[in-house]
Amino acid sequence: MKAMICRQWGLPEDLRLEEVDRPALKLGQVRIKVHAAGISFATTLVIAGKYQRRPPFPFAPGTEVSGTVIEADPACRRLKVNDEVVAVLDWGGLAEEAVAHEINVFTKPANVGFVEAIQLAISYPTSAGALTWPHVLDVRKGQTLLVHAAAGGVGMAAVEIGKALGATVIATAGGAHKTEFARAHGADHVIDYNATDFRDEVMKITGGRGVDRIYDPVGGEVFTQSLRCLAVEGRICPIGFASGTIPQVPANILLVKSIAVMGFNYGYYVGWSPHDARVEEADRTFALMERIRGWCEAGHCRPHVDRIFRLEEAAQAMRSLLERKVTGRVAIAM
Repeated sequence: MKAMICRQWGLPEDLRLEEVDRPALKLGQVRIKVHAAGISFATTLVIAGKYQRRPPFPFAPGTEVSGTVIEADPACRRLKVNDEVVAVLDWGGLAEEAVAHEINVFTKPANVGFVEAIQLAISYPTSAGALTWPHVLDVRKGQTLLVHAAAGGVGMAAVEIGKALGATVIATAGGAHKTEFARAHGADHVIDYNATDFRDEVMKITGGRGVDRIYDPVGGEVFTQSLRCLAVEGRICPIGFASGTIPQVPANILLVKSIAVMGFNYGYYVGWSPHDARVEEADRTFALMERIRGWCEAGHCRPHVDRIFRLEEAAQAMRSLLERKVTGRVAIAM
């Protein structure tokens, strides 16, 4: 089979399209004919050796795919050949075939195409878990939710899910095209942070009260200013650090405003950690995925793919992300 292979830490252009052996099918795994694979900012960190998890060389990057089951280990009980699925992988997504633990494979909603469905593997569960689980943001009907980078993959998902939960959603993004994209996906208010100070705008929108919940994939100064526009007893969840800067948390602000910082790493629940928790957390992740499927089927979640590339164009796909030219997600279609 063909796969984009990483043999050393480096740039997207260092990946090579190679003919490689099919990955072995292990106990409790299924083999998937990949129809589409996702590219994210995290993918660029993985191939650069800057991510918290480093696969062994050589490997095909990519942790989210959609496709059709073409083989199942006899130990598998839930999935069968010809099932249309989305899957979370440890790595190996940028290839014509992939193997995944059955516990990390989920039925694709019938009304979502294979290309769009790549987002249901990681982006949507990341946002859904952060917004709904009680120990994280626990967004409730009537609350105000601020979503940063709302035109990106997880930000778009957070806007849609926030609206499905009954929150008033304030979205920030850079430029008129991206703010209008966020509005089209359900944001009640949009703020172009290239044109104005988002903190001032948030305080105007909320009448000086501040917001109840903040979803932040950006970090850096955005996180710092976000703390200052949280309402009393508000919560903020850092999801990533797209700004390139990991912020320091000023504990005095947490104390004075009785606010909380709630971290969330979806990778922990699907196996990307020193302690592989995917089995013990399966009930929670399955319930989350079923909720997302319901939102998709009801039309609340509308995964958007901005650009589609071929497998041999993976480097170009990553470049489009790094140059911040994308709304929604980028996909590789086999």
